Amino acid sequence: MFNKKTIEDIDLKDKKVIVRVDYNVPLDADLNVKDNTRIKLSLPTLNYLIAQNCKIILMAHLGRPKGEVVGKYRLTPAAKELEKLIGKPVKKFDEIASNAIKDYIDKTMKNGEIIMLENVRFNAGETKNNLDFAKELSGLADVYVNDAFGAAHRAHSSTAGIAQYLPAVAGYLLKTEVEELTSIIENPRKPFLAVLGGAKVADKIMVIKNFLNIVDSIIVGGGMSYTFLKSKGYEIGKSIHAEDPAEYEEQIKFAGEAIQEAQKNNVSFITPVDIVVAKMDSEGSFSGKKTVKADSIPCDYEGFDMGEETLKLYEKEIASAKTIFWNGPVGFFENAEFENGTKRVANAIANSNAKTIVGGGDTLSALKKFGLTDRISHVSSGGGASMELLEGKLLPGVAALLDK
Repeated sequence: MFNKKTIEDIDLKDKKVIVRVDYNVPLDADLNVKDNTRIKLSLPTLNYLIAQNCKIILMAHLGRPKGEVVGKYRLTPAAKELEKLIGKPVKKFDEIASNAIKDYIDKTMKNGEIIMLENVRFNAGETKNNLDFAKELSGLADVYVNDAFGAAHRAHSSTAGIAQYLPAVAGYLLKTEVEELTSIIENPRKPFLAVLGGAKVADKIMVIKNFLNIVDSIIVGGGMSYTFLKSKGYEIGKSIHAEDPAEYEEQIKFAGEAIQEAQKNNVSFITPVDIVVAKMDSEGSFSGKKTVKADSIPCDYEGFDMGEETLKLYEKEIASAKTIFWNGPVGFFENAEFENGTKRVANAIANSNAKTIVGGGDTLSALKKFGLTDRISHVSSGGGASMELLEGKLLPGVAALLDK
């Protein structure tokens, strides 16, 4: 249940509304939007505000300009893409907030129109949650709407600080994301399976700790699985792991403890039993590709995908689940030689009868590569935000909104 006020819980008729959207989208070499998914996801909220005859002021970030004006991080491409999708002009400013923008909003802008401010991260105060900057932003509008789930885990001026100065409510995307993700923590259909991959164990530690009290089974794959194999005393050759020795030792210790905790909690904890390995030279070329037992990775080889026996275990577990959360590919799927494991997992999840929730940028890229995005119950737009929510954390951008 979402316990914060939304755009439907407040009078927005004819109001000036400043909306935080997540337009941190990939651009091509010509600075055109390569993937407009995040822009499309903002349309229900924007169309509702248009129907309420609002003056709509959009703010967003792109990339990490570190408080400086960087040409390639301007939001002009996003404004042009939004124009195409929403079917009306979007006036883009090259500043974030100024007297000129305020005058335009108050004196020239008509109700139902949309403007977009420049990248909020061009201001060094944004990522520090500088309240002077937040107050400056708030001076442009009557109401604040947060619809940027992908940035809701950041306590920034445009996600948290601004809510101190304006009535603050959620847009449709933010509400849906929080409801979908909290539903699998609070009331999942059983059996509940978590499929966790990707390169870094560090990114998943808190999620695994929380999931060990909720799920019925956990599948570990991808680069992070080699640390779990190491915790069992297996040699992993040159397979990916934390570079810092002290950090790596801590992660091996955590992996071993997680496996023991799973046994105590009667949680099935599935690690790879066979691995597709190869040698990679300094130029990124591969040789000697073969499948070996998980406890027999040669010292001069590196793991790049899950083996056939492992995938059969994964597929069997996926088929029996009623709720599935997936974050992280289980192999180097970007390379066609090592895409089999992630492709098989993606297809198994898409073909299952479970409620399926998928998050994380690389995972979404895999779904798109294999044409399966439309066959997932909910595809989360926020990787970091979704993981922090599933860790049990309160997201600053959500906490700042008005309670119902």
